[in-house]
Parts: sequence; C-alpha cells; structure tokens
Amino acid sequence: MQGILAPLQFLIFIVSLLLVINFLSTGEGLAAATWSVICKTAVLYTIMVTGAIWEKEVFGQYLFAPAFYWEDVVSMLVIALHTAYLVAWLFALATPVTQMTIALAAYAIYVVNAAQFLVKLRRARLESAAPPPLPLVQS
Repeated sequence: MQGILAPLQFLIFIVSLLLVINFLSTGEGLAAATWSVICKTAVLYTIMVTGAIWEKEVFGQYLFAPAFYWEDVVSMLVIALHTAYLVAWLFALATPVTQMTIALAAYAIYVVNAAQFLVKLRRARLESAAPPPLPLVQS
C-alpha cells in the first residue's frame, strides 16, 4: 500500500506546492490551492494509518518502534501542521495567506520526513546488497 500511496502523495504534493506558491505570489487560484492541500492531507492521513498498521505487524507497536522512531516523530509534526491547516481553513481562524503559509510549513517538514524515509530505504538496499562479512579464521 505504501508503495502506491507514497508516490501518489508526492505527486499531489508537487502539484499542490505549485498551486499554493501561485496563490501566494499572484493572489489567484485560492480554491484550487485549498483543495490541493486538502487532497494532500487526506492522502497523508491514509499513509499514516496504513503505515501504523504495518509498523504494528512488523514491530509490534503502532508508532515509535525503535527502527522508525525519528521518522515517526517528524511524521507527527507533519500531521500536526496539516491538521492545523485544516482547522484554520474549516473554522476560518486565519486569512487565506496565513492558511497557505501553514500549508507551506507543513510541506517543508514533509520534505524532511520524505528524505528520512528515502535515506533509510537506500541504506537498507545497500546493506542487503553488500556481500556477507568473511568469517574470522582462528589460528
């Protein structure tokens, strides 16, 4: 599931980022930028739920397993910022510019979080491709 959702989320992120930047720089396209952030948030929530289920199956706990502790910590910040955006939008607690600024902050932390996972994935692939260590010979 993550193999499908993660690339989808990244694609939505790129489109949304462009729409948010367009709105912030021109004042045009608020509706498109808003819906793109909502779509990005929906996919993020789905990834977090499915990821937590996977983490429970593999590591015996839903979140903060030692193998993914820091990724989960940063993921919580990503979720908090996306949720802050939704709350600000739903309850009109901030201007559209402030809402989109919150979205940009969420996106910046999302990039950090995505990089964490990519580094971990690359490290795991390199370790699995490395030849096994030579046995020690005792004399």
